[in-house]
Amino acid sequence: MLILPAIDLYEGKAVRLYKGDYNQMTVYDDNPVNTALKFKEAGAEWIHMVDLEGARGGGTPNRDIVAAVAAETGIKVEIGGGIRSMEVIRDYMKAGVSRVILGTAAVTDESLVTEAAFEYGGRIAAGADIRDGCVAIKGWTEKSSYTLTEFCRKMQNAGIGTMICTDVSRDGAMQGTNREMYAHLAGEFGMNFIASGGVSTLDDVRALRDMGMYGAIIGKAYYTGAIDLAEAIREAK
Repeated sequence: MLILPAIDLYEGKAVRLYKGDYNQMTVYDDNPVNTALKFKEAGAEWIHMVDLEGARGGGTPNRDIVAAVAAETGIKVEIGGGIRSMEVIRDYMKAGVSRVILGTAAVTDESLVTEAAFEYGGRIAAGADIRDGCVAIKGWTEKSSYTLTEFCRKMQNAGIGTMICTDVSRDGAMQGTNREMYAHLAGEFGMNFIASGGVSTLDDVRALRDMGMYGAIIGKAYYTGAIDLAEAIREAK
């Protein structure tokens, strides 16, 4: 299993939200490249990045930071947030990104998902952010009509092979991850699932590894020191 340490971007800084609330934001690093280099030192092979401004309003205001992280670390980068056109997808790929995550667009624009998956194959993933049982969009500020199972089936049929699934209620809360949800996904679908939200102990890492998750994203637990990243990477393997 892969461990993907996370950098959430807002106004060019590395930040974390509490349960997706933009009014409860903590700034951890004014220069996200420094954080990414620490990830590399710990042995990370991938970095999970989210443009929070893009997620909420569209656009790619932190695009240059993402490109700098990819260029200066040499680590594979996946990016989500505000990616709602083929033009933006291609721009991120040219900027050195290894995988692009479609979130809101995966819910609202089926043709974009199909075209992106056809052009880039496994370099396209979809994000399913679950709030109150439904997939949330626009930076978690609105709910769609899709349940998680419905949405995953739709993405699988569209040619998506990797899903990043987040229980928003657990994100940044340090309450443990939603193991029941991930166990269901692992048994129901033949896709690569990356667990996100609430991965806060090494026990969480081991449990996700043992149920066959492709990856696990670690955010706040790294920044607060609750999880040693190098140790988590060793456990995941």
